Amino acid sequence: MAPRLRVRLCGLLPEMKDSAKEKGSGMELRGIKEQATAGSWESEYRRRTPASKKLYESALAVLPGGDTRTVTYFPPYPVFIEKGKGCHITDVDGNEYMDFVNNYTSLIHGHAHPEVVSATAAQLTRGSCFAAPIELQVELAQLLSSRIPSLQQVRFCNSGTEATLAAIRAAKAFTGRNKILKMEGGYHGSHDCVEISVDPPLLEAGPRQSPIPRAECAGLFRGVLADVLVAPFNDAEAARRIISQHSEDLAAIIVEPLLGAGGTLPAESQFLQILRTTSQECGALLIFDEIISFRLSYGGAQEIYSIQPDLTTLGKIVGGGLPVGALGGRADIMALFDPRCSRLSHSGTYNGNALTMTAGIATLRCWTREEIARLNRLGELLRQELKKSFLNLGIPAQVTGMGSLAAWHFTNSEIVNYRDVAAASRSLHHPLHLSLMNRGMFTTPRGSVCLSTPMQKRDVEEIVAAFQESLRELQCATQPVAE
Repeated sequence: MAPRLRVRLCGLLPEMKDSAKEKGSGMELRGIKEQATAGSWESEYRRRTPASKKLYESALAVLPGGDTRTVTYFPPYPVFIEKGKGCHITDVDGNEYMDFVNNYTSLIHGHAHPEVVSATAAQLTRGSCFAAPIELQVELAQLLSSRIPSLQQVRFCNSGTEATLAAIRAAKAFTGRNKILKMEGGYHGSHDCVEISVDPPLLEAGPRQSPIPRAECAGLFRGVLADVLVAPFNDAEAARRIISQHSEDLAAIIVEPLLGAGGTLPAESQFLQILRTTSQECGALLIFDEIISFRLSYGGAQEIYSIQPDLTTLGKIVGGGLPVGALGGRADIMALFDPRCSRLSHSGTYNGNALTMTAGIATLRCWTREEIARLNRLGELLRQELKKSFLNLGIPAQVTGMGSLAAWHFTNSEIVNYRDVAAASRSLHHPLHLSLMNRGMFTTPRGSVCLSTPMQKRDVEEIVAAFQESLRELQCATQPVAE
């Protein structure tokens, strides 16, 4: 039998478990960490991308860290993309990649979709934005409301961050309360009250069932930690207890039906139902952050789970590749934004701009139930084949996801919430990412992928083959141990 990768995971070697507890973060795979910065995959990456390296060095002089978006950086430097078409992108060195990131799930139809391009080009000749309402706003709002029954009224903005900020502010204004509850590992943008416990070190995060709110970055208002509660994702009883303890001042519960940045983890039905029931009992509002999960179904995740939240935030695919955010929900709550009442001011120079509305309308018209079902079947095939790849190579790992989304985690243990993701090893993510890049596969550095409608079964087979080759490459680069 072939030798196996020396993987130090989940009880296989007790000293690794102890080391992980000391660090309070993901375990390291011995024999890999040093090679992650000097292995053949990085040498090959540098060889293939000299123009990107040169641009990156120039960018460092004018952009902090060489880019204007934190999540796109990875060492030794990110590739600079020149163009994209369908499910492929090309970097400035002429290397072509199959794009399994799709601007972090926002491009459901891939790049330069003909109908989106045609519609936005035509609108550009008529004007891009106006200091006045336009019919396109009404049309896109009607399309969203027809797909998501809980959206009685809709408001547009320019990012998911703006959408969740406005939704939380509306909940606090409507209820007259001051606290919110979010899930550990949940990412809802970059404003203060949601930059809490997104990726906290385990040693600082408190008990699993009673997480301690931790600031995700410097510069937040010091008082915000007193008003943001944190619950473990997919733990219904823990969530019920925390809600009960703070029910009198709890304005809102915000949750992703599929925890995106926290591991691509689907919510358990009972968990979401408990959030719905307990929020109604205590008078708090339930906010579904469907910025990512809207792609899972014609009516988003709330259609799948048969749960109607009070408010919903949207973004990503709703803008057809242009900056967008949206929030909607019960008419009595959304009435707070009515300028005739002036209870909540909500302005933005590019809110509901003509180009974004046009691209969004074209995108949703092409995002039919048939296409959703087809892409979700491809996603299920991808997850199953990735699981087989790990199993056949004897590498302890879990594959999570739902619909057209997938992620991998190097652990033997079941992945249910953020704590499980954080306890898994992260050492292989960097070399595996570079190895996949060298094979023309564009994935996220943290180990996740999403599909787009230009993709077919052969594209799934291609990334699975590249995945297997990359895993074998990493096995060969480590010290083998006998079975």
